[in-house]
Amino acid sequence: MTVRDPILIVGGGLGGLTTALALARRGRATRVLEGAPEFGAIGYGIQFGPNVFHVFDSLGLTAEVLAVADSPPAVLMLDALNGKELVRIPTGAPLRARFKYPYIIVHRIDLHNVLLDACRRSDAIELVADAMVTGCEDRGDRVTAATADGRAFSGAALVAADGIRSLFRQKLVGDGEPRPVGYAALRTIVPMTELNIDIPRDSVVLWSGPGYHVIHYPLRHGAQFNIVAVFRTSTHAEKADAATYRAELEQTYRDAHPSVRALNAMMDFGWRRSVADRDPVRHWHKGRIVLLGDAAHAPLQSLAQGAGMAIEDGLCLAEAIHANDGDFVTAFRRFQALRLARTARVQLESRAIWNWLLHAEGVGRDVRDATVADWDEARIYDCLSWLYRGASAG
Repeated sequence: MTVRDPILIVGGGLGGLTTALALARRGRATRVLEGAPEFGAIGYGIQFGPNVFHVFDSLGLTAEVLAVADSPPAVLMLDALNGKELVRIPTGAPLRARFKYPYIIVHRIDLHNVLLDACRRSDAIELVADAMVTGCEDRGDRVTAATADGRAFSGAALVAADGIRSLFRQKLVGDGEPRPVGYAALRTIVPMTELNIDIPRDSVVLWSGPGYHVIHYPLRHGAQFNIVAVFRTSTHAEKADAATYRAELEQTYRDAHPSVRALNAMMDFGWRRSVADRDPVRHWHKGRIVLLGDAAHAPLQSLAQGAGMAIEDGLCLAEAIHANDGDFVTAFRRFQALRLARTARVQLESRAIWNWLLHAEGVGRDVRDATVADWDEARIYDCLSWLYRGASAG
């Protein structure tokens, strides 16, 4: 084989496209195999901390990302029962002064398109849609991926960026389905002109209740409003009609603040998912195949870092491959060593935050409230420093 043989990337999401761009920057050809009929993204909002901008800077995409994103002045945590402000994290100028880069909120489609357009501008990246990978073979000197329609693609190595239910994780780790946490999540986007509730419209706001929360923030420079409702339910994995979903939502949030109930009344129920994550594992690679992003280390949403970790992975992996030219086993071992503790910490801290901070109940709420009452800006920034200062690319 020669260095001109492409590296196969399975999955055309944020992590997969970032990996392709980072490899192209180092002169490595890639072929991105996307199972959907065309490259695209789920049409809802997403948050990113300053850590992802170390990657965007390296790829020369910071200006393009900022053009489609917004930087809210604060992240607020309110009591979902009485509306009391529990935590305020300034995410405007003070955060940027501390961590160099901003905290952003962006429509996932808009960010995906920034990466996709950059890929299309690169002669080193081939984008192949409607290529659902169903199997692979590591032949020692190359990898071959088979697709559902009978095609076969050969490459120097394979990067599995195929999400939380990764086919390749089952081959490499074999730990079954993701770990459900007993919660369901609903998402919706409405035009800002339809919002007639007296709530902050420029910030990220999380309403924390006993066994549930609601989070909302603006998108597309204030034109749209993103709402997410999350709640514990025994039906988290079940399918039902909109009327059943709405009755369940209203019952769960019956004691919540009127603004929370009004937000839930705007839900369209077109998107409902069971919330799950993965246990941290030590082995992400075998031979010429390596896991990336949620396939390797899917977290809960508590720190808003699932996509951020996948984006960081992409640059780190590309740099490891570049530094160990042609020796994929060594490159993958280096990538895993650099990323394991950081991503596992995100997974484990996200679980802890999910339970004691976001969904505290009974006396636990009193303990939570007394604890966060002592949090000031400096203390919060110190606690976030390990995460927001970014990570080594290798």
